[in-house]
Amino acid sequence: MLKSSLSRRRLMATGSLASVGVLLSKMSFGASTQAATTAASSRGVPAYLGASPQTLPPLPWADNALEPVISARTIGIHYGKHHRAYFDNLHKLLAGTPLANASLEELIMQSHDQPALVDVFNNAAQAWNHNFYWNSLSPDASAPSEKLQAAIQRKFGSTEALTKALVATSASQFGSGWGWLVVDRGELAVVKTSNAETPFTRGQVPLLTVDVWEHAYYLDYQNRRPDYLVATVSRHLNWAFASANLDRV
Repeated sequence: MLKSSLSRRRLMATGSLASVGVLLSKMSFGASTQAATTAASSRGVPAYLGASPQTLPPLPWADNALEPVISARTIGIHYGKHHRAYFDNLHKLLAGTPLANASLEELIMQSHDQPALVDVFNNAAQAWNHNFYWNSLSPDASAPSEKLQAAIQRKFGSTEALTKALVATSASQFGSGWGWLVVDRGELAVVKTSNAETPFTRGQVPLLTVDVWEHAYYLDYQNRRPDYLVATVSRHLNWAFASANLDRV
């Protein structure tokens, strides 16, 4: 049964919420984010991920910091409307349920491959992916750490070869999705995911990402996705962020 705090009115207004409430009411979670994250550690959430709250974080740089590669207008709509909407949707979906204060990571792991929780997964994963994307970009030049550079040399031969692979793989994603640099079974790899999918649900460690949903580039590049990717990857990848993520593995 739905928990009493899930109102009949909300249930009637959102058909999918009935399935969400029924399934979540059968789960046992802590009331706080910390408790929920601790519970998640036994349910497959990788320890290195920490805990991301269900709160829209500020951009790590000004909305015009990536111009002319990505315009302030694009960032304003992408962050202020699309990204914010995922958090707003989560709050509506989870109000009054045992996961109302869970971390994004726990929500993703609990809802992944659960048809009744597809709305929770899509919004939680997109919230997390966008958090990760903003930090994968930087207005300032950076370089891979010695550890990351050595891993790049072993797998790709050079940073240039890696960036070419990242552009090609990301550009080839059919429809909406993401391109990623990950650690997969101890080695670097470039992979792509569709829609809201994220690498850590399949055991890969994300180091950085580029967004290939149309809202990430269409105002600036229209249908020229490869141009957006080349410009972004060549000028604004945050190698310091990727290096720090590798250190946590």
